[in-house]
Amino acid sequence: MKPLFALLVLVMSMSAPALAQPRADESLAAVASPDSKEAFDKLKTLAGSWVGQLTTFPREPAVDGNFAQISMRVTSLGNALVHEMSISGRPDHPLTMFHLEDDRFVATHYCDAGNRPRMVGTVSPDGTTVEFQFLDLSGQNQYGHMHGVLFTFIDENHHTQDWTWMQPDDKPVRVHFDLQRTNAGGGFSGT
Repeated sequence: MKPLFALLVLVMSMSAPALAQPRADESLAAVASPDSKEAFDKLKTLAGSWVGQLTTFPREPAVDGNFAQISMRVTSLGNALVHEMSISGRPDHPLTMFHLEDDRFVATHYCDAGNRPRMVGTVSPDGTTVEFQFLDLSGQNQYGHMHGVLFTFIDENHHTQDWTWMQPDDKPVRVHFDLQRTNAGGGFSGT
């Protein structure tokens, strides 16, 4: 019995490093390109709760002026950013996950249209914007898909988001959010 116990202890001690949680600085960020890491780090500064109104282009009177609440939360030891939005008058809320994947900064948008477009992000040379462009789509495209998003940093308490929706006929609709940081925490109330 003692040899079996000793073997078990040896195997467990050898596997312990594999089971240990990586430090944030040992994450995928170590293999991402410097530009991707810079874009991800920039977007993580938006963690918190945001409120504002939205405007559509072309104009959609039934939607323009609606109130939006957006929550952004850094999670998974700094390896992911969760973006959740709630728009007044909408029964469901889309979710977007931002993360580094190999050398790219990727956004996966879990859409209420039933699909999951992925977009690749870059930061502008002056650091005032992070823009995501369409990469690919998983799921059906019957109703269209999210095609891109632009984050514009105004100051630490004010930024805009411009989301581009591509309709099935390849006509884009842009939704502009003008957002102010709230004093609430980074949680999402779902209201």
